Amino acid sequence: MSDKETTTFDNKCLILGELWIDYRTEPDLEDFVQYNDLGLPLGFMLAEGLITPTKRAEQLIDETWAMLLVAFGIEEDTGFTSFEELMLG
Repeated sequence: MSDKETTTFDNKCLILGELWIDYRTEPDLEDFVQYNDLGLPLGFMLAEGLITPTKRAEQLIDETWAMLLVAFGIEEDTGFTSFEELMLG
C-alpha cells in the first residue's frame, strides 16, 4: 500500500462535477466530455448528494478520473482538492 496521498473519492466527484457544469462546452474538452457522458454528470450528482454511490458508480468515477489526468498530462495524482488546483498542476 502506498503512503502517497491521492485525490479522495469526494474530491474526484467535486472536480468532475465542476468540469461538467462549468466547462463542458469548452471546445478543447469536447472529445473528453463526449466520451465521458456518464462519468461527468455522475460526478456532479454524487457531489451534490442527489444519488448514493454504488460500487459501479465508484468504478465509473475512478475511470473518468484516470482519463482526466491523462487528458491533462498529469502523471501523478497528488491529492487534488479543486478543479483550479488540478488546472494549475
